Amino acid sequence: MRGSKLFSRIVLSRKHENVCPGVLGLTLLTLSSAALSTEGGIGYYVPGTVATLIDRAPLQAGVVVEPIYLNYSGDFSISADIPIAGLVATGVDVDLDAVVVGGIYTFETPVLGGKYSAGLFTSWADVTVTGTIESDLGNFRRRDSTSGLSDTSLVPAMLAWQCENWQYNALLTVYAPTGDYDVGRLANPGLNYWAVDPTFSVAYSNQESGFNASLFAGLTYNWENPDTDYKSGSLFHLDGSLQQMLPAGEGFVTLGLNAFWLNQISDDDNPGPGLFIQEFRQRSSGIGPVVGYVLPMGKENLLVEFRWLPELDTKNTPEGDYFWLKLVYQFDI
Repeated sequence: MRGSKLFSRIVLSRKHENVCPGVLGLTLLTLSSAALSTEGGIGYYVPGTVATLIDRAPLQAGVVVEPIYLNYSGDFSISADIPIAGLVATGVDVDLDAVVVGGIYTFETPVLGGKYSAGLFTSWADVTVTGTIESDLGNFRRRDSTSGLSDTSLVPAMLAWQCENWQYNALLTVYAPTGDYDVGRLANPGLNYWAVDPTFSVAYSNQESGFNASLFAGLTYNWENPDTDYKSGSLFHLDGSLQQMLPAGEGFVTLGLNAFWLNQISDDDNPGPGLFIQEFRQRSSGIGPVVGYVLPMGKENLLVEFRWLPELDTKNTPEGDYFWLKLVYQFDI
């Protein structure tokens, strides 16, 4: 999703100019699988995946190509018992580097009165997880590192409607378990189960001042992991941002804040006594700065954005920092 005509003809002390006509290509990640499964407190939803003006659905027919880099480092409370790939661990630390590549195609013909897009995203993840394993023979410290392809994000439907300064988006993401996964391994590039994440958003763009506000709300529903018989609960998540666009050279600098709130709304379905029998719901929130640059080039648009999103309040999920670098190139064909 990328800016509603990235302000369709925003006026910033310039002549009327088509700034990023319908920019965007949704930043749907498949690196959610990059650390621990939701069984381990991390699932398909990744904070900051969709939050800002460049994450809005395209309004211009054509192609959006988007490479993304994510770095994450976090740790659980030392006393927390975490179910991970058939194991139970405490004192878990997570380090992740992931590269995501994907694309979105926006059709010329409207659907339900809005612009219709579809796309696909895949990723490569380098994951390191350290934790103390609980076993019948005693507890021992262990460190696992793995690199490989993560799961695939399919976007069969993405719709965008624009009404003056407002844009409304609806999208469905399907997560397919195509990544590498082994039971008993702390670090897995894949999650080994299917999930869907319907998401709705509303965005406001003031074409005179360059002010932008975006809010995304989604619900992640997870299927059972067939290798561990563990079914993670459903997650409700909110992501949003406030941004200001300022003229800079041939384009615009964007400055602002992005934030998220995550709450698990149903319990995990545990595999039975002896592994993990306590209630395990996760909760998290965070806020941080975002800075970017938008370069309109006629029917082509180039956007780059950097985000730092530190977690400020967590439960049953790691607490750490997300660092995002996103590049979006949009063109007509």
